[in-house]
Amino acid sequence: MSRVINPDSVGKERTRLTKSIVLCIRELAKQSDVTAETKDQAAYIALALQAIADGIDVSVAAWEKRDYWVKADKFRMEWMWAGQVAAKMKAAVLTDDWATIAMLMPQIAQRFNKVEVSDNHRLGKPWTSAYQLLAFHRKL
Repeated sequence: MSRVINPDSVGKERTRLTKSIVLCIRELAKQSDVTAETKDQAAYIALALQAIADGIDVSVAAWEKRDYWVKADKFRMEWMWAGQVAAKMKAAVLTDDWATIAMLMPQIAQRFNKVEVSDNHRLGKPWTSAYQLLAFHRKL
């Protein structure tokens, strides 16, 4: 019996999310006033950071199974900020606290400063309807 290879691994998902966050930050920086798309973009960044934070334990499980504890802990510490910033971002988006969002954007952008997104990307606009999704998750 051959191995089953999952082409949609957590690592690939994290890479896709980081690129889409960088794209979203670029688009958000172009906005001059708060519109529905601006809210969607800010909400998407919060949701994407939370998805990254949720995938960290799945990523390190293989390392822990092989007793690479130091490597697993280092990876966790490297991405610990994602869940914390996601929570702050969610609260700021849902309360329309744009001052906090403006303060969080440079922090997030600095974390992803090495991520490159080409002009010919195939990401589209992943932030479409993200605000509704974030508001729905708040009700749960």
